[in-house]
Amino acid sequence: MLESEGDILRMAAAERPGQPWLRLTPVESPCEIGERELPLHVAGGAFHGPVRCGLPLPIASECMGTVVLQHACDGAVLPAPLLEEIARVLIPGGRLWLLTLNPLAPYRMRWLRQGPTASEPVRWRRRLRAAGLEPEAVSQGVGPRWTPVPNASLQQGAGMRAAFLLRAEKRVVPLTPLRLRPVVRIANGVPAA
Repeated sequence: MLESEGDILRMAAAERPGQPWLRLTPVESPCEIGERELPLHVAGGAFHGPVRCGLPLPIASECMGTVVLQHACDGAVLPAPLLEEIARVLIPGGRLWLLTLNPLAPYRMRWLRQGPTASEPVRWRRRLRAAGLEPEAVSQGVGPRWTPVPNASLQQGAGMRAAFLLRAEKRVVPLTPLRLRPVVRIANGVPAA
C-alpha cells in the first residue's frame, strides 16, 4: 500500500519547494523524497530519524510549509496531540497531507486486529478542525481495493480503496485595523426654556 502513495509524497514535496517539510511515517523510509525534508518514523511510541523525539516535536513554531502524516496515526500515536503539534509547526497557509487507512474498504481484512486502527473521513475532519486546521471537503481514495497490487491513481471520495488522502490547511485570521469612530460633539449645555 505504501508503494501506491509515492506519487502523493512527490506532489507534497513539490508543493512548496523552497520551504522545509516534515514527513511522519509508520516505518523507516529507504530514501528522502525531496529537498529540505525531515523524515521521521514511529518506533516504540517515539519518533526516530535524523532526530529522536516524542511530543512536543523539537521544531520551531510555524516553520514547516508542508507536513505529510503517512499512516503515523493508524495505531502507534494518539491523533489529537499529534494534530495539535502539526498545527503548531505549520506556517500560516501551510498544508497537512493526511494519508490514513480506510475502515470501509475490503482491504481492511488484511490488517484487521493486527494493530492498525482506522477512522472514517468525517471523524478525521472533526479532529482536524479541533486542532485548528481547515480540511478539504472531499477525501481521495488511494491504493488497492482488495489485491495487494499498488494502485497510484486517485479517486474522488474514499470509496473502497485501502487508504485515503485528506488535505487540510492552516488558516489564520489576519489582524485588520479598526476604523476610528467619528467623534460625536455634544453641546456645552442645555438651552433654558
